[in-house]
Amino acid sequence: MSEREHVRVMVVDDHQMFAQGLMKVLGEEPDFEVVGVASGVEEARRLARLHHPDVILMDFDLPDGDGAKATELIRAERPETRVVMLTSFTDEAVLVAAIEAGCSGYVTKHKAVEEVARAVRAADAGEALISPSMLARLLPKLRRSYRGLGSDLTPREIELLRLLAEGLANRAIAERLLISLHTVRNHVQNILTKLQAHSKLEAVAVAVREGVIRFP
Repeated sequence: MSEREHVRVMVVDDHQMFAQGLMKVLGEEPDFEVVGVASGVEEARRLARLHHPDVILMDFDLPDGDGAKATELIRAERPETRVVMLTSFTDEAVLVAAIEAGCSGYVTKHKAVEEVARAVRAADAGEALISPSMLARLLPKLRRSYRGLGSDLTPREIELLRLLAEGLANRAIAERLLISLHTVRNHVQNILTKLQAHSKLEAVAVAVREGVIRFP
């Protein structure tokens, strides 16, 4: 859970009835503040600049592009924003695109609203919302070249990567390693830089693919 009083949530979906319904339900959560609803890529970019959401629930199939591209553009401007892909697509290619764009996780639309709310909280806490087994299955499908990355990681950074692969959030890692939350955040940022990753999820994928760590 975030240290903020409210998690600022934005919904991006061109199905107005679904988006408005989701906005209403999430708005009833005491720790959420729904700050906007967008129906396309460009509107999502504009509203993200205007409202500074903490977490965006992003559909993949949008009228003027796709959710992966929207994620990439928004996070280029606001890298602190977490994005969860919320879509009816179950195609692995969509999930790979989401990972490479910097999404924190992936939730299908058939899930209960309570699960969507949990995904928002987990993303806000910095958790990677995908099971290790699913990520392992997707590794061969990643399109980017990561060859040679990770050789300059320190032993402590590799230790953090292993904990990230277990699904631990920053605060849990700090408690496990008996270090400050600030120190964990610094390590995570260094890991992302060295692995040229957009998110913790991609960082774990890169580290496993390059043999830096193995899944627990």
